[in-house]
Amino acid sequence: MKKSASTLKDAFQKKFLIGTALNAPQIMGRDSATMQVVKTHFNSIVAENIMKSGMLQPREGDFRFDLADQFVEFGEENNMRIHGHTLVWHSQAPRWFFTDEEGNEVSPELLTERMRKHIYTVVERYKGRVHSWDVVNEAILDDGNYRNSKFYQILGKDFIKLAFQFAHEADPDAELYYNDFSMSQPGKREGVVKMVKELQEQGIQIDGIGMQGHISLEHPEIEEFEKSIQAFSELGVQVMVTELDLSVLPSPWNRDAGANISDNVDYQNKMNPYPDGLPDSVEEAFDDRYLEFFKLFIKYEDEISRVTLWGVNDSNSWKNGWPIRGRTDYPLLFDRENKAKPIVEKLIRVANQ
Repeated sequence: MKKSASTLKDAFQKKFLIGTALNAPQIMGRDSATMQVVKTHFNSIVAENIMKSGMLQPREGDFRFDLADQFVEFGEENNMRIHGHTLVWHSQAPRWFFTDEEGNEVSPELLTERMRKHIYTVVERYKGRVHSWDVVNEAILDDGNYRNSKFYQILGKDFIKLAFQFAHEADPDAELYYNDFSMSQPGKREGVVKMVKELQEQGIQIDGIGMQGHISLEHPEIEEFEKSIQAFSELGVQVMVTELDLSVLPSPWNRDAGANISDNVDYQNKMNPYPDGLPDSVEEAFDDRYLEFFKLFIKYEDEISRVTLWGVNDSNSWKNGWPIRGRTDYPLLFDRENKAKPIVEKLIRVANQ
């Protein structure tokens, strides 16, 4: 009788990679308990922040690779698939990237050269070691139009083509991805499909599309998520589910609050309803929602090559501080003491079926 797998990476081994994001303290070895969970359950890693351009090159020509080197070395030592995040992103890009010595906006030629130098320097350093890259991150809006970032203002949509071109030149064997959030939105889906088709028609290598999985108990509709998996895979590229986490907290959007202090106190209590743990009913809804999505991923295991959680345990999730600071959220598969939640066993059981 075949023995069932007991870890996430073993259970999903023949379906897709199971990844997680590492933060700076983990990479520096300050959290050995969490890193043991990483070694046990995950076979792919991505750095949460330390490989973004503002961290790697805070000043022109001043590249700081210490943490990135440690991150890559950890992945190699543990035989993991190493993913680079991210080469070109409007957020967390250093301000100097877009201005000259007089503080004026740079010319298209200078921005192109700065992009080329940054991408070449970073990708060439890890050539043959980092297996894949998020080349461009979050360039399309929910309505399908291009984000009016500094990259777009100065170079137009060609900044995307140039970024992929430079990354391919720096490491022809690396897999190159486009990554974005809200990818289940019909407008964004159509915009990304159009963008990728244009790149393909120009002969630009793009190997995959990353669908960020920042989900909640209500959103997005899983049917729309599935439509995007289908649409992207029909382009002939791989699909990755990236940055997966599941918030159980209410959304603050469309808040109607005045200046009354007692109203604000009520609002804070309403927005942070589970400071001491989740009720059974919410835990059950949490498990059901994760199971629903993983069953979808398994349905498309031939199209999906990797599913990456955005963090290891609840204590180090960015969702505790965004979009409201100081809240207690429970978005990941392991609790604040690095214990596997019941959902882990349920996912392993589903994968073993």
